[in-house]
Amino acid sequence: MRFIPLIVARPEVQMAIDEAIMRARIEGKVPDTVRLYAFSPSSVTIGRFQSVRHDVDLDVAGKLGIPVVRRITGGGSVFHDEFGEITYSVVVGEDYHPALRNVEESYRYLAGPLVDALKELGLDAGFSGLNDIVANGKKISGSAQTRRKGVILQHGTFMYATRVDVLAKVLRISKAKLSDKGVSNIWERVTILEREGIKLNRWETYELLKDKFSAAFELEEDQLTDYELELAEKLIEARYGNPEWNEMR
Repeated sequence: MRFIPLIVARPEVQMAIDEAIMRARIEGKVPDTVRLYAFSPSSVTIGRFQSVRHDVDLDVAGKLGIPVVRRITGGGSVFHDEFGEITYSVVVGEDYHPALRNVEESYRYLAGPLVDALKELGLDAGFSGLNDIVANGKKISGSAQTRRKGVILQHGTFMYATRVDVLAKVLRISKAKLSDKGVSNIWERVTILEREGIKLNRWETYELLKDKFSAAFELEEDQLTDYELELAEKLIEARYGNPEWNEMR
């Protein structure tokens, strides 16, 4: 499986690259691919079917210079802190492993290296619900997925030093939603490595995740192809850099 080294870029670029890899994989132009990346500036991505105004405080996002981009995957709104979060992405054919035929099993199979990383750090880690990973009982990672023509795109967060106070300001997290989870504030529901007493910088986190994904999928480092880069540019113009797409709901 191909591994693309760390790319730090704006959200419209990152989302375009993920879709470009998926399209190229569907066309048989590239192999199954894993990549790790970071957003700059800090950004919000929202699920394919979400209402941006319902789930994001656009006034706060604007004041803080936080762009908002819609994903092609499902799931909820996500704050990607440039100072404390790394995102993983896997594009893989459904025939790569039997676990990928079942949605719940596929989430756990593809995000398994994140759990392995947390356990290596000494945390009590595992899966919760369909697509969350918990450390010491609190959410530290979430994933989202889409499937097209026998190919899966799954991507998700890994929060090592995310500013949860900023997250709480920019995302509209209702008291009712917290109550449904049996908590009264976000810190009862969410954690980060730093809050669990583990301080890692971006490169230490990146190397840890790279090691765990390499162990799980036998990765070979490579670069994006010219075809993928050209396709990503087109997708930025048509989709991820286009307000009509990002604000469609």
